[in-house]
Amino acid sequence: MPDYLTNAERAEVLTQALPYIKRYWGQIVVIKYGGNAMINEQLKLQVMEDIALLHLIGVKVVLVHGGGPEISDLMSRLGKKPEFIDGLRVTDKETVDIVQMVLAGKINKTLVNLIEMKGAKAMGISGMDGRLIEAEIKDPRLGYVGRITGIHIDPVLDLLEKGYVPVVSTIGCDKAGNTYNINGDTAAARIAGALGAKRLIMMTDVAGILRDPSDPSTLIREISLEEAGRLYDDGIISGGMIPKVDCCIDAIHHGVQKVIIMDGRVPHAILMELLTDEGAGTMVKSDD
Repeated sequence: MPDYLTNAERAEVLTQALPYIKRYWGQIVVIKYGGNAMINEQLKLQVMEDIALLHLIGVKVVLVHGGGPEISDLMSRLGKKPEFIDGLRVTDKETVDIVQMVLAGKINKTLVNLIEMKGAKAMGISGMDGRLIEAEIKDPRLGYVGRITGIHIDPVLDLLEKGYVPVVSTIGCDKAGNTYNINGDTAAARIAGALGAKRLIMMTDVAGILRDPSDPSTLIREISLEEAGRLYDDGIISGGMIPKVDCCIDAIHHGVQKVIIMDGRVPHAILMELLTDEGAGTMVKSDD
């Protein structure tokens, strides 16, 4: 807490959070973390601190991460030019090996270590472990980019039962032994659905859904699936926001109660969303 708060003010902040702690105690919250939100090291530490705090107050947190910028960086250092089609990385056999090294190796274990440093128990797995994410080729033009065909959620449930924060890298596999690069938002939506999560938090690099993309004050704080359809038709949900909202809708159809799109660059945005009145970002919920 800020140093300028008195002890009485600190105590008041904690008591105000109590109803929210009760609401989420024992509940599953899936957090999708990746992309540009991972670049700033100080922010990364704060996100891991938030996750550790939620874990220690009884929230069952599952962290699903990507790492596109780091994959591109390693490819460039190895003399391999990143190539994209419709926003998806073209992934040949050599590239999928790089993706596996970066996601399941460097990034996954770094995040596990940071969470452990903040006082919570964490365990890193990939979508290949326990065949968590089964996939097939999504589009031959993209190579080993996977379309999810099945989620086998037992490895995540086992870790939650034993008191760990599962940290999942989005690598998939098939029964023939092939490895696939899986879109992180899609994987998070399907994993959250399989868990019946109370919340899925999608951390991105925008405040949420804006009526005017150039004006942060036009943030839409809450929409239903029906309202989302109208925002598509009106062109308010457009560009890179379309696949994110598609994943939100997919998650709700698969059993997630509510999904939040938020700016991962804002310090402690996760805590603001879950433990305060104001929340953060845009909440997408079912029509019910």
